[in-house]
Amino acid sequence: MSKPTFTSTTRRSFLAGTAAFLGAPAIAQTAAGQAERDPTLSVRRNISSFRTLDWQPYFDNLRKGAILVDIDSRAVHYWSEDQTIYKLYPSSVPLTDDLTRRGRTQVILKDPEPDWRPTPSMKKRNPEWPDYIGPGPQNPLGTRSLHLSWTYYRIHGTHDTRKIGRKSSNGCIGLYNEHIEELYEMAKVGTQVLLI
Repeated sequence: MSKPTFTSTTRRSFLAGTAAFLGAPAIAQTAAGQAERDPTLSVRRNISSFRTLDWQPYFDNLRKGAILVDIDSRAVHYWSEDQTIYKLYPSSVPLTDDLTRRGRTQVILKDPEPDWRPTPSMKKRNPEWPDYIGPGPQNPLGTRSLHLSWTYYRIHGTHDTRKIGRKSSNGCIGLYNEHIEELYEMAKVGTQVLLI
């Protein structure tokens, strides 16, 4: 009686799999090394830092609630005035430092059906962009928008979920539509906002 052939096939499969497993870190290190030498080869990743924060280091009080936007962590924190609600959301942030604004502001308008117009600087960089997009699925501001006291700056939703967790905006802070809808209901005109 002859020996079954599955033993040699299994042994070959095992050896090939082991070699691939052992070689994977070297391949990954080579790719990482190439990305360090040539930043254009690096992979853009969706990254948000989900660590809870306490409001006291950032705000004197929670009158009308408080929103903290952490640009580096790509996260938005919300605390209600009575301290019974704390929310943490992943966000998109501005593409570059020159598009980023930091400091204290507040919500001055809650827009339940945002429409969009490119700012003059956006139009200069992208002349092919339309002059206006009304509310709906093509709108870059998603389903809700919180206007800040700084001209053109908003915390808003997005229909393009690939943007969340990335440096992808022209200055605004973007959230998943379901998250901006939740934040929209909790925030008030006058809610204090800090971008760090």
